[in-house]
Amino acid sequence: MTSDLPKKRFLILCTLRIGDILLATPLPRSLRKAYPDSRIDVLVLKGMASVLEGNPDIDEIIETPHRTTLGSRIKEWRALWRRYTHALSPVSSDRARLYAFVAAPLRLGFINPHTSSLSRRLLTHALLFDDETLHTVPHNLRLLEPLGIPPDCTVVPPTAGGLLPITLHEKKYVVLHPYPKFTYKSWPLENWVTLIQELQKRSIPVVLTGSRDPEEMKVVQEIAQRTTALNLAGTLSLAETADLIRKAQFFVGPDTGITHMAAATGIPTLTLFGPTNPVKWGPWPATQDCAQQPWRRQGSQHQGNVWIIQGSGPCVPCHQEGCDRHAHSKSQCLETLPVSAVLSIIQTLAL
Repeated sequence: MTSDLPKKRFLILCTLRIGDILLATPLPRSLRKAYPDSRIDVLVLKGMASVLEGNPDIDEIIETPHRTTLGSRIKEWRALWRRYTHALSPVSSDRARLYAFVAAPLRLGFINPHTSSLSRRLLTHALLFDDETLHTVPHNLRLLEPLGIPPDCTVVPPTAGGLLPITLHEKKYVVLHPYPKFTYKSWPLENWVTLIQELQKRSIPVVLTGSRDPEEMKVVQEIAQRTTALNLAGTLSLAETADLIRKAQFFVGPDTGITHMAAATGIPTLTLFGPTNPVKWGPWPATQDCAQQPWRRQGSQHQGNVWIIQGSGPCVPCHQEGCDRHAHSKSQCLETLPVSAVLSIIQTLAL
């Protein structure tokens, strides 16, 4: 596709969490390759822009508040009114469809069976959202089909481009990210401690990462105090964390956005999966072909630079928020997932 056509202006709307935004980065990558001279902006919720830091395919990151006054929202819509030629939304929500309607005359997005007819009409091209059988990366790239744009399924992690902490400069180390946002995705704290102790017996330096969330910092600090791991939780930005991971020998983490980011850097990435469907949400391997699905629903598995270590049980994956069906519930499949399952894979890595 040539770039001598009238200049395109694309807005990608992704008003979800960090992991969802990261898995949408193949969209601007594909658009940039098809139209090198186009303008490509991404609209995200306030506080989520960090996952796009340093992304070479994006011209501007627009942050919108999750909640604000009607007057402020109208002012925002006026600023966006038909500023773009195309609006693409991998998010199936009324909010995203409304922003698409405001932003561009050509609007592509997803709908669900329960989407109202009014909301459907906000899109010029509506595709049915698949929450079960197609991985999020190729699913998002379906938005390009009506435009005839070839997909590029490269997930682009953020980058800060700075130096690593002096204590890690030119050292070999591994990164563990023990804390997910939701309890039902968590592995027992005792298991993280045991894993680190086993790694340290093998003289493998361990670095712990985490956000500035007080509860997360508390959990990571407790793990660090019971081991000799270096605790960097709360000290790095998201892009700096990606830079740290990029130079690690391998990464271990739960089903969370940081694990998706680790997989995108290309290093060996081991992830612990329980209730979540890996077909849809397994970390996307760095060299994965767009035309192939990397994951099946059940069983521990390996593709490219990613290993999924799945808890066992006839209900796995249940697609639910833990055994008690709420975000703070524990998941028995993860509670019983042994440390040996992780160590057996680490032993196969060429370190």
